[in-house]
Amino acid sequence: MLCENLNPTRRAILGASGALFAWAFMPKFATAAQGRDPRFVTIILRGALDGLTAVPPVGDPDYEGLRQQIAMHTSGDNAALPLDGFFALHPSMPNFQRMFQAKQAAVVHASATAYRERSHFDGQDVLESGYSTPGHVETGWLNRLLEGLPQGERIAPGPSERVRALSVGSTAPLVIRGKAPVLGWAPSILRAADGDLAPRLTDLYGKTDPLLAKLLQEGIETGRIASGLDVKAKGGAGDPDGMEQMARGAARLIAQEDGPRVAALAFEGWDTHAQETERLAKLLRGLDNSLLAFQQELGPAWKDTAIVVATEFGRTARINGTEGTDHGTGTVAFLAGGAIRGGRVITDWPGLKEKQLFEARDLNPTIDLRSVIKGVAVDLLGASAAHLADAVFPGSQAVAPMKGLIA
Repeated sequence: MLCENLNPTRRAILGASGALFAWAFMPKFATAAQGRDPRFVTIILRGALDGLTAVPPVGDPDYEGLRQQIAMHTSGDNAALPLDGFFALHPSMPNFQRMFQAKQAAVVHASATAYRERSHFDGQDVLESGYSTPGHVETGWLNRLLEGLPQGERIAPGPSERVRALSVGSTAPLVIRGKAPVLGWAPSILRAADGDLAPRLTDLYGKTDPLLAKLLQEGIETGRIASGLDVKAKGGAGDPDGMEQMARGAARLIAQEDGPRVAALAFEGWDTHAQETERLAKLLRGLDNSLLAFQQELGPAWKDTAIVVATEFGRTARINGTEGTDHGTGTVAFLAGGAIRGGRVITDWPGLKEKQLFEARDLNPTIDLRSVIKGVAVDLLGASAAHLADAVFPGSQAVAPMKGLIA
């Protein structure tokens, strides 16, 4: 394992040893908002999720005409799962539907960041940096959120502790990069090392570099906790099995009594220009199983957990000539966890008539995603609304935290 503050030489040594990261244990301090011991997870879907397929507005009279052969239906083969009568859910997400029915999941529809163009790179910059314009790639909003939380909480330990959050994947997502120390973990893609390698390395560095030996031992323990019996990655961040494995490993780490309380993951492959029906069925199944993995592995901690699933923008309301959709604007965000006041589709529905579409082509965004994240941060983590407006999402003073998202 790698700790963000290690120098390059030590990074190389730890990487060669097969350890993915250094674990820094957290003290048993006071908890965050409402006396909770919260977990906050952000999942980024890179490539722009089609919200009109993931959560189809089957009650909108203009929906089927726009979607044509990829329109979802509430009866027949591969029927969409019911939510509230107007909105349904893609059939690949039965676990999310069960959480929704248990009031532990919600959908935020017709939502978007402040970005209104259609470049993946710029859209992802805005989504993950928290700025209203692209080009700010030094730090992410989740890391700056951690910097502003009161010290002494489990979720934001004092200056003597090194690690506050967990980054999952071979590369840390921008959303969690910054000054606040971050753990990094990813399922191993290498053959498992010989059983005696770790103790031999620990013994070697125990004699020559005690600090590195301690980090190595903690890294080995972290990998053991996260991976369980899995010794090799099942797939990448765009593969359903890979998504589930990343989520399960992250959940095992943040479920630990002394583990991190905040995590960020990024799943790839959501750019569905062609043959969207088959591709999204596969990807949404991976996302759905990932949410189930969090619920299963967190155990009692699930009741104080909030997961936000977001993407850089949506897709066109009309299908294209290859049974897919092109880059759009409004989309959906998913909320899940025992701390979520769920069982709701939260939206100010704009409608799908041509005059109601954004630039006559996209679902018109009516909810600012920043208000959703702010609402969770205030009510779950005890974050300051002023810090959120000034530092986490700079220049967003007019975007108020959404109330009532946390149970």
